[in-house]
Amino acid sequence: QVQLVESGGGLVQAGNSLKLSCEASGVSSASSAVGWFRQAPGKQREIVAAISWRGGPTMTASSVEGRFTISTDNVKNTAYLQMNNLTPADTAVYYCAASKGSFDTRNSAYSSFYDYWGRGTQVTVSS
Repeated sequence: QVQLVESGGGLVQAGNSLKLSCEASGVSSASSAVGWFRQAPGKQREIVAAISWRGGPTMTASSVEGRFTISTDNVKNTAYLQMNNLTPADTAVYYCAASKGSFDTRNSAYSSFYDYWGRGTQVTVSS
């Protein structure tokens, strides 16, 4: 069974940075891809970025391209989301998700691709 625990959220001022972590258990045998999603109040959950647990190519949403970077440490079974130059529009609950399926740039953008979800971590950016 895969379990995901996010951490690193908080309150920051616009222009600052945060690094989210997603610590996973059970991923080596059950999961091939990991993604970060976010959901702002009153809005649908949306993809932020995704990657294979082994690293390599990534998929990044256009809204965060050039500011956010996804990465993994498959020795620590941890995925990261480095978020730079944050704006109030980035305020949301950020979720980590893991998929049994192999990473690809198209399918990993969809929440239905993922089999396991964390509980989320709140990121609030003040202006």
